[in-house]
Amino acid sequence: MGDVFPEVAFTFLGLPVRDTVVSSWVMMALIVAVVLLLRQIRPTALEMVVDFLTDFISEIMRRPAGPFLPLVGSLALYIGVANVIGLVPFLKSPTSDINTPIALSLVVFISVHVYGVQIMGLWPYLKSLASPIFLLPLELISQISRTISLSLRLFGNVFSAEIIIAILFALAPLIVPLPLQGFSIFTGLLQAYIFAALAAVYIAAGLPPRPEQLELEEEDQALETIERELKDHLEE
Repeated sequence: MGDVFPEVAFTFLGLPVRDTVVSSWVMMALIVAVVLLLRQIRPTALEMVVDFLTDFISEIMRRPAGPFLPLVGSLALYIGVANVIGLVPFLKSPTSDINTPIALSLVVFISVHVYGVQIMGLWPYLKSLASPIFLLPLELISQISRTISLSLRLFGNVFSAEIIIAILFALAPLIVPLPLQGFSIFTGLLQAYIFAALAAVYIAAGLPPRPEQLELEEEDQALETIERELKDHLEE
């Protein structure tokens, strides 16, 4: 079980540096190296990743993904790699340390307000948070609670998966590794997808709806009304 918990790798200027931080540095260097290599030998692979992230973000937010792609795309890529990097010998998943999910959730929390101010302006955005004014405390509680939930969800899933793998590996070291490694990769990528999707939802919730988005919502409401009327008619 001691292998699961983050440990201090070394101290720098009297500050302890955990092994999950070292793994994060190695992981970021690896991501940059792979991206630079793919730009030279497989540029279409990078284009496919960017296209997937663009479609993913625009579908969730129902608006062009351009302004939000650097943040949400980076979150998805970073968390996806961080969740599976622990399968590499001598490295640990940075997201298994509670400090990493908290930091990522705070980035999302701040980004919600930054994008809101950029798109709406400072005063209109502040008015949207407190309209009517007595809802302001509830809005603040909601934003704080979803930030905590976002961090705990990511940390809990990654940390619990590592504990389960460590226990089963100790019980059956020759049989368990390969299936559990596949399961760990699947759950790691799934958690990255969920975190990025929730980040996009939270950012979109703080922005004013676009005209085409309103039209889509009206169409959806009209379809729901028609389906409900047909259902009532068939029941009669």
